Amino acid sequence: MSDESGGSAFGEGYVIPIAGLLAFAFALMAGLTAQRALSGGPADVAVTVGFAAVAVLALRIRTKAVAARSEGDEEEA
Repeated sequence: MSDESGGSAFGEGYVIPIAGLLAFAFALMAGLTAQRALSGGPADVAVTVGFAAVAVLALRIRTKAVAARSEGDEEEA
């Protein structure tokens, strides 16, 4: 059932923009919930910190994907 191309499961260029959009979306949600976290209870702080943590995680995934892509480009050249 495989095409035996030896490539990765992800297509060319999908991981980087999707990870960037996810990082932006979660950073935006963290910013929107920051005021409620500062004036609310501990649960509100946990939501904001959770959004921020996911945004940082998505940025790290994007950074690793960019590094892997540039490393692959250097090997081809």
